Amino acid sequence: MSSRMTISIGMWLLATRREACVGMREPNTCSDIVIDKNQCDRSNTTLCMERCGKHDSRYLVETNKCCAHAGMSASLLAFESDEKWVPRIEEFNKCTGARVSLTYLDEGEDGMAEALIQDIGTSDESNSGDGIFDAYIVQGPWIPDVQGGLENLSPRITAVNEYVRYQDINPASRSTVSFNGTTRALPLDTDYIALGWRQDVFKKHGLPLTPPKTIEELADLSERLNGLDHNEDGIPDWGFCLTPQVNYFMAFVAPVYQTNLRECGYEDIDCTKGKQTGQNIFFDTDNFQPLVRLPGFEYAFKQYWRLIRSSNCQDQLPRGVKCSRKTAFPTGRCAGVISMPGTMNNLLLDGGKFAVKPRKDPNNSTNVWRAGWNLEKGEYWGRRAVFPGSRKVQQWVGGTSLVDCDQNTCPHAKDNVNYAPFFSEGGEAYALNGRQSKQTSKDVMFDLFTWLAELPITKLPLSGQYRKSQLNEKSGKVLLDDGWPQVMVDDLFNVLGEYFKDEDEGGNPVQDLLMVGFSKYMDVLDNELHDKLLLNSIENNGFFNLKQPNSSIDCEKDSEYFNRRFQDFVTNVETRYNKITDEQISGGRIGQLQRWRQSLNLPWRSPTEICIILLENVDHESFKNINCAAIVDFKQLCQSIPEAIERYEPNVCAVPGRGGIIAAIVIASVLGALLIGLLIYYGYNRLALFRRISARHERLMEETIDESLRSVSQLEFPLHLVKRADFIKEGMLQRHEIMRDQHKLLVIDSLAEVDNFMSQGNPVIFFSHQWTSFSQPDPSGSQYRSMVNALQQVAEQNEWDEHMDNIYVWVDFSCIPQTNPCTQNLAIRSLAAYASSAAVFIIVAPPCNHAELNTACDIETYQCRMWCRAEQVCHSMRNGTGRMFIAHDESHTLKPVDDDWFREALRVFDGDLTCCRLEHKGSVACDRQSLVIPILGLYGELYRASLESHKMGDSSVQESVKQFLNEIEKDQEAIFPRSFEMTHWRSQKRVTETVMLFGDLIERMKVRIEQGGEVSDKDSTTVKSSVIPSGFVRHGVTHGMATPMVNMKVETAIGKMDMEDIEFMNHKV
Repeated sequence: MSSRMTISIGMWLLATRREACVGMREPNTCSDIVIDKNQCDRSNTTLCMERCGKHDSRYLVETNKCCAHAGMSASLLAFESDEKWVPRIEEFNKCTGARVSLTYLDEGEDGMAEALIQDIGTSDESNSGDGIFDAYIVQGPWIPDVQGGLENLSPRITAVNEYVRYQDINPASRSTVSFNGTTRALPLDTDYIALGWRQDVFKKHGLPLTPPKTIEELADLSERLNGLDHNEDGIPDWGFCLTPQVNYFMAFVAPVYQTNLRECGYEDIDCTKGKQTGQNIFFDTDNFQPLVRLPGFEYAFKQYWRLIRSSNCQDQLPRGVKCSRKTAFPTGRCAGVISMPGTMNNLLLDGGKFAVKPRKDPNNSTNVWRAGWNLEKGEYWGRRAVFPGSRKVQQWVGGTSLVDCDQNTCPHAKDNVNYAPFFSEGGEAYALNGRQSKQTSKDVMFDLFTWLAELPITKLPLSGQYRKSQLNEKSGKVLLDDGWPQVMVDDLFNVLGEYFKDEDEGGNPVQDLLMVGFSKYMDVLDNELHDKLLLNSIENNGFFNLKQPNSSIDCEKDSEYFNRRFQDFVTNVETRYNKITDEQISGGRIGQLQRWRQSLNLPWRSPTEICIILLENVDHESFKNINCAAIVDFKQLCQSIPEAIERYEPNVCAVPGRGGIIAAIVIASVLGALLIGLLIYYGYNRLALFRRISARHERLMEETIDESLRSVSQLEFPLHLVKRADFIKEGMLQRHEIMRDQHKLLVIDSLAEVDNFMSQGNPVIFFSHQWTSFSQPDPSGSQYRSMVNALQQVAEQNEWDEHMDNIYVWVDFSCIPQTNPCTQNLAIRSLAAYASSAAVFIIVAPPCNHAELNTACDIETYQCRMWCRAEQVCHSMRNGTGRMFIAHDESHTLKPVDDDWFREALRVFDGDLTCCRLEHKGSVACDRQSLVIPILGLYGELYRASLESHKMGDSSVQESVKQFLNEIEKDQEAIFPRSFEMTHWRSQKRVTETVMLFGDLIERMKVRIEQGGEVSDKDSTTVKSSVIPSGFVRHGVTHGMATPMVNMKVETAIGKMDMEDIEFMNHKV
């Protein structure tokens, strides 16, 4: 970013922007105008059809957008110009009457990330941003910094999906703009790295007419073709051309590093269904160390340097000219090229902006040579191919060597070549300013986006093929009609056919660094790789010999120099990456590691879990770098992983004071007078220790209460709902990801919005059920049929018949992510909020058999499940049982929940859990612990309702709440168990220990509520009491004194303590 961008974008952009503003009356100005009826008359159907039906599009015509935005203005910020923008915006404005202005950022792509932050504000600063623009052209890596300020487009796309056809867009592009189940931009392009090769050059020099299969073959071929004459001018030409960029370098790393996204072969599970491997090309997923010190990285580096050494750079750099494929390729001196798709079209298509230009006779201007003169009819000179793979790959399991690609190391390989297309930056997408922009302006811009989504590729600015449906004969004909040769169309579709494959089709797409800090990391790599090394002169410790380019550094012949400078390079990258992470990124390495794992769809890890894994892997250096010593409690870890702790810091797990006691005995035998002094000293230390442990325990408990109070007023993951009509239309319980991609999910981001949504006459029905298969929730369909019948009964009972379209459904399989474990975990942590927010709660448990176990599944087995009980309690604590029903027999008749049933459901923590049945193998916690915070928070809200209704004298609420509290009080120790026995495996040993669950948190919550009930952290948002509906039902609580706890580990959602500390606190000093 230049220094000019340090001033307010609101001032700077207005002063320096280049505008392409088009209106119906004043096409060359940006002043406000109003379109009157004479200029825009929607009653003139002939004119409307003419203006709104351009390019065989349907959206503007069929949704009556003619003159719909007359007099309304909206602004779009873009980073790259395209000649198609002006005619498209002009056509849209003439149809709708809108006045859309387009601004190009002078800084271009390099400045757009910072421009977005300055105009929208960062994700975590809701009041920041200048708000000059209503919409933006964005790329994937820029979105994480600002996604909180971009409007969630999911509801809009759902409403117009007939025209947008979102699920038709390739998976890589959709994934790029998706955050926590919401869509923050509409992709109308995709970016990837591909290879261009000249068939005429290959034929001229007697080479096989096939592109290189591997990056090593690419480097070999480039060196072989370097120095030969390709364009008949008698001058030695080059191998493959490129513009040295970080994304092209990472395309070399990709097939060496990423061999498979999922584990294969274990328990007869194939490679598309195993758990994620975490393979990527940027950072280690255990410690966030840059992946630059592995032999695979050096191997890719060498091939990349060999290509640069034999490329156009050898001629352009010594002349002081930028090393650029765009200026080199038109000369005809390149044997091939590496490029992104949009530029590739202009490189390979005759007449393209950067295509090979004919060489003319200077005397008469006739062509004396042109590309493809030596080819037969039906052949074409400009060919496209998938980017080469690799026969050498990085070993990830059982070592870190560079190994040959085979069936085991590369399960998706073709002829022992691992292909891994790199989707660099994700392509252009269209986003709305969700913070400062007016609703009318956003409506204008989204109508423009939707219309553009309909248009053929040849009419779209800044776009190439990005849809699966565009790889067909009809789409091919569009390209043919636009002047593409058949060979070029076939090549494009072959490449995209491979690149657009889903994972279960053998696809192995490589993700770019889609996370906060992208530009900072990439700037460092570009500077160290190109500026300081590969494009730098030998005199300045670089690799290029600018005086004699053919004498530039050779990886093998100049191995000593190469090895030294390469090690300097990786050290500098590593150091600067870590400096960015530690000093410029919120949350440091721990925060970035969690973000990166989430971006790769890996299971969520808490900071403590991250640090424990580092200790168990004996990665002590990373343990120190991440500052894990400030995160974990060594005393507590001595109880669970003593061997790992002792390896890190010997004697830290030794019993404290033992040496002092022995010394005291020895000294006392010699000099009894010292015994009194030692006892005093020992007593003082015990008192100090007691105070420290007490303070820590107190802080831990209060933080847990704080978190529980917050949990009832916020969602960690948006609430996803299915419209009743869509739910019935599916004919079965449908997977979340399918419903999401078809835009059949309504997404609500906060509890306040949920309340507002329901208050507008949109009831939510919560279906609680058990899964009757290990892989599918309802393989027999019996539960689904009960749900459909229940919807009809509820509508009739509540006289909702006239508002059937406003009924929404929540059911786990459709409304909780099933593929991404990170977002799934966030949704599960919000389950209590989902259940407590529903208007009607229906238990669905018709009799059927478990698909695999062939055991009965019915209402009794349902009630045995802890999660089923938890959903019931979470709903009833906030809403009572008045709208809780059971559908459990073949008649499908809804029955109200009775008192006996509810009393059993209250004993949530007596329910069965799969994690306990498996003895917590592969997990560090029990699902019981995840429910403490939400249930504690709901209890606090209930207790607050009791106090407030008493103060206000509301007898109806007071009596119902009192009854509920009395039910809890009768069996409080079972309903809120202070601890539980947890069996798990540690170092291949079966261990059973007592783990704290609620402890004295109920007593503490009562005290907090009686004192006002606010979150104790003065910097936190105050949690206010909820509105308790009339007729709230029965609640209650009173507690006895805590019983003594022995051999117990204290563990909450906030932190941990071991029982030795608790026991110490129970003794007098």
